[in-house]
Amino acid sequence: MALIKSISGIRGTIGGNPTENLTPLDIVRFAAAYGSVLLENQKTARVVIGRDGRISGEMVSQLVTQTLVGLGINVVDLGLSTTPTVEMAVVWEKADGGIILTASHNPKEWNALKLLNSAGEFISAELGARVLELAASEKFQFASVDKLGSVTTNNSYFEKHIQAVLDYPLVNREAIAQKQFKVVVDAINSTGALAVPQLLNALGVEEVIVLNGEVNGRFAHNPEPLPENLSALSAEVKKQGAALGIAVDPDVDRLCFVCEDGSMFGEEFTLVAVADYVLSHRKGNTVSNMSSTKALKEITLQHGGEYFPSAVGEVNVVKKMKEMNAVIGGEGNGGIIVPDFHYGRDALIGIGLFLSALAQHKNGIKSFRNRYPDYFISKNKIELEKGINVKEIFEQIQKKYKKQPINTEDGLKIEFESDWVHLRTSNTEPIIRIYAESNFETTANNIALRLMQDIKEFIQ
Repeated sequence: MALIKSISGIRGTIGGNPTENLTPLDIVRFAAAYGSVLLENQKTARVVIGRDGRISGEMVSQLVTQTLVGLGINVVDLGLSTTPTVEMAVVWEKADGGIILTASHNPKEWNALKLLNSAGEFISAELGARVLELAASEKFQFASVDKLGSVTTNNSYFEKHIQAVLDYPLVNREAIAQKQFKVVVDAINSTGALAVPQLLNALGVEEVIVLNGEVNGRFAHNPEPLPENLSALSAEVKKQGAALGIAVDPDVDRLCFVCEDGSMFGEEFTLVAVADYVLSHRKGNTVSNMSSTKALKEITLQHGGEYFPSAVGEVNVVKKMKEMNAVIGGEGNGGIIVPDFHYGRDALIGIGLFLSALAQHKNGIKSFRNRYPDYFISKNKIELEKGINVKEIFEQIQKKYKKQPINTEDGLKIEFESDWVHLRTSNTEPIIRIYAESNFETTANNIALRLMQDIKEFIQ
């Protein structure tokens, strides 16, 4: 069980003891801190909230909503929604901020409050630090009875989000509809079951088979859209003779595809394929975090643009995209960010752009995947016990590999000729992630294993 506080929000497991897990007291404290920060320079505020399909979602939503109302803040409640939908709704509502109630890819016992600014983007490090400070001090000033906030519900934003995808210039609905794709969707018992089939139908995809379509938060499998969790989707794509399969995570900001033969397109190559399509229509730069495949850099250079790496985390990718005026960016976990759509990972615009690219390819999705190199990223993690000094461990590893090029901007990234390994602590879980990429799967796995052994050795 855990409670993790960060500058972008608070995440934890439901139940247990306050300050150790995500209990009602912690939810109220953190919501009050965020609302109080919004009110520091203004008398009133407006906040958009929405949640994924988690079991605890309604409870958390009620606690957050009524805490904000108690501060005198007016709440626009989208109910069941997606992370990108809430982000866009903040702008459309001209709100002062937003809160997304989702623990993203974490299992069902987790939930979280993700905090947005008035641009519908994750709050800055400075604002996040202020929220954490206020939550710790509990210096809240609640509103008097005649100045309480209000709550309005708005269920129209799925339609608005989908219409925005249809209206995006590079989304080719006509080409998609002509292909008459048959698609299987793994909606993982969350709000993807509401948004993704509706989007596909709007794009002209008439045959949509939905797996795990009941929005009950009782995830049928580990909700992270990784190959080892998508065996049922893979099998169903083959059984149905479908053109492709689509998987999203519970809050619909990550996206991956399954080929017609049941093989994985590769979550790292979701961004690569979409970027290739966008760059073929718009010249410009790209950004991804430094744990993402080198294939994006190669595609960008082929199109005459420049590639820039960022620290891991959506807020860091967005910051770098703005600095470098990138036309497309994201993260290798299947997170697509289209800046002139909105600055946030968005599986819906990702689906629209990917299917537009696929529709212009003569053959199926497997053939489409073969346009891109077969690089392999070995993704691993080591769970940490309390009290472990990660900084000391990283310093020891840096000494061991001092002859190799090393980047310390975000954990440790070590380069070995054409291969690399990236070690960093997670912002959302008590773990060290170890990602390694090579042209060969065995090499990538061996590099990752070597570093994992180093970490375990230095922990002891």
